[in-house]
Amino acid sequence: MTGLAVVIVSVLAVGVAALVTWPDADALAAGGRPRPDKALPAARATTAALLPDQTLPSSAPVAGGPGVQVTPPQLLAISPATVPAETLRRIAKLPHVQKVAVTDGGAVHVSGTALRLLAVDPAQFRSWTPKRVAEHPEVWSGLARGELVADSGTIKRLGMQLGVDYQIDGGPRLRVAASASLGLPDIDGLVSRDVGQRLGFPGGVVVLVHGDPGKVDRDAVARLLGKGAQVVRIGPDSDRPKAAKPQGQALVGRPASYLDLYQRSATVCPGLSWTVLAAIGQVESSHGRNNGPSSAGALGPMQFMPATWKSYGVDGDGDGKADIWSPFDAVPSAATYLCANGAGQGGEKLRKSVWFYNHSWDYVNKVLSLADAYARTYAS
Repeated sequence: MTGLAVVIVSVLAVGVAALVTWPDADALAAGGRPRPDKALPAARATTAALLPDQTLPSSAPVAGGPGVQVTPPQLLAISPATVPAETLRRIAKLPHVQKVAVTDGGAVHVSGTALRLLAVDPAQFRSWTPKRVAEHPEVWSGLARGELVADSGTIKRLGMQLGVDYQIDGGPRLRVAASASLGLPDIDGLVSRDVGQRLGFPGGVVVLVHGDPGKVDRDAVARLLGKGAQVVRIGPDSDRPKAAKPQGQALVGRPASYLDLYQRSATVCPGLSWTVLAAIGQVESSHGRNNGPSSAGALGPMQFMPATWKSYGVDGDGDGKADIWSPFDAVPSAATYLCANGAGQGGEKLRKSVWFYNHSWDYVNKVLSLADAYARTYAS
């Protein structure tokens, strides 16, 4: 990858920067999050809104996010000059190539350290990112606001901070809106195409190629791009070895109905009634029918904020990962979070634990009233 880094730094526009930080106030983690889109409906709760969902025994949980169709690249190429449209068409006609895109790119310096950035059209580039990135609302809203999305590895390596502004010499001050694992070698982050133009980045020098995994001819792409182009293989057909993810023991498995899922998940927190989980599931997403993202960035059937998910997300079905979009992981994770805040002790501890889930006493009253209604409807 060293050659690619050299090409990017030498070919693309480079600025000199002084580091200036303007820290923002820390946002409350979800669980304990003030969410206007949730608090207002809770305050306007009606009797009809507190009716339990009677389809629970037959309603099957469905895993998956909002359904962004992603086509991540198998090849990333850097050209020393703008790639002509005819060259792109020829690449697109190569065997096993399904999709080709070109974008802008450049480099800036922050405290003497080069950051290599892609300048993208968010709407067009979204499908070229990994699924978790494509479904991360703050990535795309940040780019639309003209802010920087940094690769998570860059954030860690350079000690950058989210919500902090970095002044680019001769250019705009860029706020780090979000971090994400972009999966693009030697690329430190993303900005919008408009910001790239303000930074003086050359246009059309970065080519992305999607096709049949492991079958796209890297050498053929390099020949078409010509002398000086660097092409690397990335994504699922990368030559880099990957460790297999261990399969975990199923915490709740994959129940056939939401009723069974809530009941099994409640056993994660002794003393917690499944009806509380069912009430939260109905209020937050109508049992997976509206998984967000919310306007505050909460995700999945139990509407976790990503920061809280990192601490409390569990692998409920034993598939080796904790997926915020999967009800089989999200519901037992909600039980885990509630339990950590005392829900299993009942009474005022339960009320406080629900308050931690969403900092609104109207929300607490709505959830617990609905939980009581569930207990009456599904009395055994």
